Amino acid sequence: MIGGLLFTFWRFMEIITLIPTLGMLAYFVHQYQRSNLLTPNDILVLFIVSVLAAAWAILTVLRRKSTRDSAIFVSFIDFCFIGAFIAGVVELRNIANADCSNFSADSRFSVTINNNGVSGDAPSLRLNTNKECAMRKASFAFGIMNCIFFAITSFLLLFMHRKRKDDREVVTKETYRRRSHDSRRGHSRSGSAHHRRSHDSRRQYYV
Repeated sequence: MIGGLLFTFWRFMEIITLIPTLGMLAYFVHQYQRSNLLTPNDILVLFIVSVLAAAWAILTVLRRKSTRDSAIFVSFIDFCFIGAFIAGVVELRNIANADCSNFSADSRFSVTINNNGVSGDAPSLRLNTNKECAMRKASFAFGIMNCIFFAITSFLLLFMHRKRKDDREVVTKETYRRRSHDSRRGHSRSGSAHHRRSHDSRRQYYV
């Protein structure tokens, strides 16, 4: 029960982080296609992995019963996605040290002296953000997060499979014990009835 709830929670975390990643990377793919240029590998690899991972995460949430029944297979696919996300993050690693935002200051400083006193304009600070750089960096961060998330769900599935297997073994043992007990009781009743019939026949013979 707890394993299933934790698995569902982390699946939703994967979906929540994969959807914005898809949106941002799809923007880059569209821009390159509109310019009749090939999409760079650092964008394309993570985009394809994110599309497949999002579809897989949604499918396994919608079909939770099938996911529990085939936990080993689902765990293996999740483990494969860990490697795929690592490959995508490695391709996009150059953006990690990029500075996507900076402050610029207006160096103009003026002082006005009049009858009312002294007034002036101080330099102003302005934040400049490179949108495309910020989107790449966010996609890179979400890729690292999904490496961790898919590792968690993969191990949770293994735990759920082991717990389910242990529960089945307990049920099997209990069923076997119950059947053995019922069988012994049946033999005991049969032997008692046979002994009673034999005793009655001996009594009739002597009379």
